[in-house]
Amino acid sequence: MSKYKLFFFLFSIVFFQNYSFSQEKKTVQEIVELNTQSKNYFKQGNFEKSIQISRIALHHAKIIGNDTLVAISCQRIGMNFEELKDLNKALFFYNKSLDYATKAKSGKIKANVYNDLGNINSKDLLNQYKKSLYYYQKTKEYYESKKDSTNLVMVNLNIAWTYFDEEQFDSGFKNLDFVNKYQTKFGDKDYIISINMLNGMYHAGKGDDTKANYYYRRGINEGTGIDFNEEKQFLHLEYAKFLAKNGDYKNAYENLAKYNEIVESLFNKEKMAKANLAARNIEFDIYKSDIEKLKTDQKLQSLSLKKSKTILSLFVVILIFLLLLFYSLYKNFNLKKQNNNDLTVANSDLQIAKEKAEEATRLKSQFVSTITHELRTPLYGVVGITDLIADEHPELKNSQYIKSLKFSAKYLLALVNDILQIYKISENKIVLENSKFNLKEELVSIIDSLQFLASKNKNKISLELDSTIPSFIIGDKIRLSQIFMNLISNSLKFTEKGKIIINANVLDKKDDFCIIFFEVIDNGIGISKEDHEKVFQEFVQIERRDDDYQGTGLGLPIVKKLIQLFGGEVNLESEENKGTKISFSIKFNIPFEETSNILTVENNTNPVKKFLNVLLVEDNKINQMVTKKILKNFGYNTTIVDNGFEAIEILKSEKFDVILMDINMPKINGFETSKLIREMIVLTPIIALTAFDKQEINHQVIEAGMNGIIVKPFESNILIDLILKLTS
Repeated sequence: MSKYKLFFFLFSIVFFQNYSFSQEKKTVQEIVELNTQSKNYFKQGNFEKSIQISRIALHHAKIIGNDTLVAISCQRIGMNFEELKDLNKALFFYNKSLDYATKAKSGKIKANVYNDLGNINSKDLLNQYKKSLYYYQKTKEYYESKKDSTNLVMVNLNIAWTYFDEEQFDSGFKNLDFVNKYQTKFGDKDYIISINMLNGMYHAGKGDDTKANYYYRRGINEGTGIDFNEEKQFLHLEYAKFLAKNGDYKNAYENLAKYNEIVESLFNKEKMAKANLAARNIEFDIYKSDIEKLKTDQKLQSLSLKKSKTILSLFVVILIFLLLLFYSLYKNFNLKKQNNNDLTVANSDLQIAKEKAEEATRLKSQFVSTITHELRTPLYGVVGITDLIADEHPELKNSQYIKSLKFSAKYLLALVNDILQIYKISENKIVLENSKFNLKEELVSIIDSLQFLASKNKNKISLELDSTIPSFIIGDKIRLSQIFMNLISNSLKFTEKGKIIINANVLDKKDDFCIIFFEVIDNGIGISKEDHEKVFQEFVQIERRDDDYQGTGLGLPIVKKLIQLFGGEVNLESEENKGTKISFSIKFNIPFEETSNILTVENNTNPVKKFLNVLLVEDNKINQMVTKKILKNFGYNTTIVDNGFEAIEILKSEKFDVILMDINMPKINGFETSKLIREMIVLTPIIALTAFDKQEINHQVIEAGMNGIIVKPFESNILIDLILKLTS
């Protein structure tokens, strides 16, 4: 019984609303405003309001006989039916719009409707991509004839999307390239979201996962502040597919959940029910219009049959309306049922994916460690052989090619280190290691190492230290050096014929600690105000010169995160064409008894010459050659073995002053080899030569009884200094 009551109530609303139009004629401007309101409601996902207002606009446009406004109203109604997935009615209104646009001789409206027909034939709806491309091409031809770059961006975006849905990435690239070139003509954030999504789809399809991930993330960032819209919906869906394909099931699940949330917001049952009710009113308007036309014809034929034929026609229309209503409800029910089944299956799959996410996280850490090792190992060979060539052929020492080769290798090493650093910070794997050091010596050493870069741009570096800074302080000097290396090199890179000033002043000082305020100031090109936040984002570069290929956009993000590890905050003051000042403060402990002089092995640039027998355990032939040459230059005799078992055998019969042990070797690794050597009661110092990160293997080195670590590639002086320290 309740079902019949509900139907009668809905039908009553539909029936009486059709006679709720104001009979007062509206002006063209008023109808245009109605269409603008309908467009805004459509963009907000309020299809009920959009249909209601378009219906009123259509009614009054017909009254005043304005074919252009009728075409616009029909197009808007068709767009609403398309969103409600009632594609037949959408096509009906699109074709009506084309008819009226043709009468009005409006090429622009026709072009927009062709674009809508391209949308409705796309993969997500009718799935006839060739038809879709045909209509998009007609739209494109019109806007090309008008040289309308703004709308050409829109249609090229749609064409690229259609090709990418079919995985025809090469075919859609020229359209995407056009969009990227002219995207600044759009102020609408929705298009920026879609453009970033398409760039992500393209690079994912071409196998460049890093760029793909960058564009997907940038699209999500651009959508910040927008609650729910279809562009964000599709972006999260495509990103979820990409992440799942690459094994990142946890983030894939999160993005699919966001997709479902947006879908639910845009197409929840209550909103769809209201929108469908408004849609029925549109249908009723069509039938009413047909009836009125029929009545007019009947008046011309016979006044006597007017009343009876009108009643009969109304009865037929109502009957058809009821049948269509039941059919539409049945169709929508089946569609929702299918969607619910699909979502149930998808949620089940994502539950499994969630369980795999933890395993994926562990594998990610292992992968980063392995890939870092595999990149550093050949880089050691490249840097070492470059030095060997320069040593053996002095005439090539100043060769631009040799310098470029060595610079490129060191640049790649810096990139590997930066990526590893960002990863370790994000995973909270960096622990500050305190040691006693002289601040002035550290800063002078950093400045000296950057003099070559300073001379390149004819810059001068000055250091101004507060005289009250203690001679020795306790802190993590390696991380502090990384901060200043990044800041000073950044200033040198973007300053020409200028000056870089490093200031260090005591803010507060007690018996056991002091707080030092640091400043790095330059008079370079500066940074615009709107870019102050961007420079601390990963992989973001604000300024690039044609003659400069250095930098990954990681320097300042690393600086910021390292300063935060120290418990400080970085402050940026900069103005374009005037310069930049970056300041921060760090708290250091003061040793109980300050000493006037300490031996720093790393800074001993003039090692004492002494003859030593060295055992090199290394499986890589290139690394064998490079390391042996370094040792030979210092007068050391080197014996080489290829693996740990050979090392154990030779130590049974021969004695050595020091052992250089590679870690990652076949048959038996360096840790196990060192343990077996110590079991033989061999006390010879063992130095680990490895491409692994020091912090990752430090505890294993200690457990194996090894005496030190040198990370490849390394400066020869560092190795020799450590050998001298351990053999003295």
